[in-house]
Amino acid sequence: MATIGVERAGRVQFAVLPPLALYVHIPWCVRKCPYCDFNSHEGAEPLPEREYVAKLVADLESLLPSVWGRRLMSVFIGGGTPSLFSPQAIDELLAAVRARLTLEPGAEITLEANPGTVEAARFRGFRDAGVNRVSLGVQSFDDAMLSALGRIHGAAEARKAVSTALASFDNVNIDLMYGLPGQTLDMTRSDIEEALACGVPHISAYQLTIEPNTVFYRRPPPLPEHDACADMQLGVEEALAAAGYQHYETSAFARPGHRCRHNLNYWQFGDYLGIGAGAHGKVSFPDRVTRHERIKQPRDYLVAPSTLVREASVPPTELPFEFMLNALRLVEGFPIALFEERTGLPFVTVVRQLEDAERRGLIERDWQRVRPTERGRLFLNELLAVFVGGENTGREAGVPIALHAPRTSSPAGR
Repeated sequence: MATIGVERAGRVQFAVLPPLALYVHIPWCVRKCPYCDFNSHEGAEPLPEREYVAKLVADLESLLPSVWGRRLMSVFIGGGTPSLFSPQAIDELLAAVRARLTLEPGAEITLEANPGTVEAARFRGFRDAGVNRVSLGVQSFDDAMLSALGRIHGAAEARKAVSTALASFDNVNIDLMYGLPGQTLDMTRSDIEEALACGVPHISAYQLTIEPNTVFYRRPPPLPEHDACADMQLGVEEALAAAGYQHYETSAFARPGHRCRHNLNYWQFGDYLGIGAGAHGKVSFPDRVTRHERIKQPRDYLVAPSTLVREASVPPTELPFEFMLNALRLVEGFPIALFEERTGLPFVTVVRQLEDAERRGLIERDWQRVRPTERGRLFLNELLAVFVGGENTGREAGVPIALHAPRTSSPAGR
């Protein structure tokens, strides 16, 4: 849906609100990976499925007054490892969602899965519950690389999981990583070739980054040099382009008609509800944009009378940076009108910063669209830093910002 915004007396105003999505966070996994900075926690069996689904539904009900009359265009169940939950629990959750909010016809409903936790019957159960897209955290088809990453599955399990997923779902994504400990360019090419041979319509390929509060941050593994990683990235992009995949976002590649609609809504600065431990959300009102955040620790989340830890309006001065942080990840950039539609601010608000980025060769623009150049895509942190500080961002220059590529679940569960 289009939105038309204007700035009045220092505030934003929307005529029509953006599309709305739902992010559901299930925080448990079998084993915490040493590179993972997501809100995920090793969980002992049996998991508290019934209690957790009840809290998810309570979260959703608490948000209903803020979104009356709006439809969901997508649902994304991320983690953690959501496929640890039974198909019955996912069915109960999605039935509760449908009973409280209207889903658009053909709404995309994604479930993240770990290749070490799935089987054919579970996939069929997830499909019957209403899931129509699966995202598999494969990361590599090389046993040595998977071991270095601390994954619980091996290459054979990864291949079987992809084949099993494709037997139940037409829309399957696999996550791949490059720049891994001890990885060579040939090994990266082998991973991409194997991914292509699987025939999945969507591939997310991103470089391993060392994040704070991870095992790899405390004990960094030996990683390939920067130039080697750049060659790997180029090799990945060339191989996928040659195979007919469209590179539409920093780390996302899709065959025509298979772009992830849920993640596109993030990158186009749409709205999303966040439910579950540590989930974040963004909701626009006619005169403001708000963000909400849930209790992070699962044990605290399950016993709290209210799981909401923060809800606040985003100052209009911060909206330009937040918009660019998302929209400039898109290879095709964004229409100028979209900035005004999604922030409620006039485009002149960011003209000075765009001129600066253009002088540096980081973007190109015309009267309709702004898009990152090849240099801008390669040096995304440098491009986004143009919008940090300055009179319109409301942020002090020099403030560190986390600009790494999100994995499939995007920022809502981080």
